[in-house]
Amino acid sequence: MGEAVEIMFGNGFPEIHKDTSPIQTLLSNQQDCHWYEETIDDDLKWSFALNSVLHTGTSEYQEIALLDTKHFGKVLVIDGKMQSAERDEFIYHECLIHPALLFHPNPKTVFIMGGGEGSAAREILKHKTIEKVVMCDIDQEVVDFCKRFLTVNSEAFCNKKLELVIKDAKAELEKREEKFDIIVGDLADPVEGGPCYQLYTKSFYQNILKPKLTPNGIFVTQAGPAGIFTHKEVFTSIYNTMKQVFKHVKAYTAHVPSFADTWGWVMASDQEFEVEVNEIDKRIEERVKGELMYLNAPSFLSAATLNKTISLALEKETEVYSEENARFIHGHGVAYRHT
Repeated sequence: MGEAVEIMFGNGFPEIHKDTSPIQTLLSNQQDCHWYEETIDDDLKWSFALNSVLHTGTSEYQEIALLDTKHFGKVLVIDGKMQSAERDEFIYHECLIHPALLFHPNPKTVFIMGGGEGSAAREILKHKTIEKVVMCDIDQEVVDFCKRFLTVNSEAFCNKKLELVIKDAKAELEKREEKFDIIVGDLADPVEGGPCYQLYTKSFYQNILKPKLTPNGIFVTQAGPAGIFTHKEVFTSIYNTMKQVFKHVKAYTAHVPSFADTWGWVMASDQEFEVEVNEIDKRIEERVKGELMYLNAPSFLSAATLNKTISLALEKETEVYSEENARFIHGHGVAYRHT
């Protein structure tokens, strides 16, 4: 292989590598191939061959990039971490949204914490019973960026049922008097020094979030990597924390290729999740407009059937997530920089 030459974005995003090997030059029809590189761990990196860098920007809170990759299509990167990829984001967002809405008997109102990309709102608005969706994201520039460049969600952003609020989700939930059938945590992973980790704590779940759910209400959150090597980063702790607050908690996972890992979600309620498998498919047919690409009753049953390693780790977890005792995702959330 030829020697890789490092190239840096001026705004501090992870380096892009330029492969000048003879083989690569041949395969790319005499064109140099550039690579986006994400640091997953101190000794692990994940690289994507690029067609082009479509846009980069920096907000008050985060650094943003939209890349056109050869394998995953357009990908959104925030603070050096892959957020979603055009070719497989449907896996993450269908798993995040549809199980909770399908287990609820008649969901009408939803509050999204985060979700500035617009994909969570898009999936929620496929449900015919929905009357109101509040999407609360802290970063106006991320929302504006996604509105402009992620055209797949244009219809969702224009939907009259969507109320967009630019504010800290914790403060917004706390001040609202109304209650919601579903609350969704479409948040960044908890990162040391960042604001999101407070939205994974027992005190937040117990004192602010749960009182804003209706009696049949369901809370669902993304819960970080849930692979064999990564599930103890935050997934098991988030699950155990929710068990301290809600009577019924269900964890499930799915492989997301662009994340280079299995991902985890956890949903919780004080009502049992008592929908028969056949009923799930029936509700999808009756309630959801259009076709889902990933989720159906068998795939959800599979997602909620965890392997022995993960099941035992969830069962044995004792740590409760708090402001003083928080776990963080290693190597995520901060742009990789050279000094």
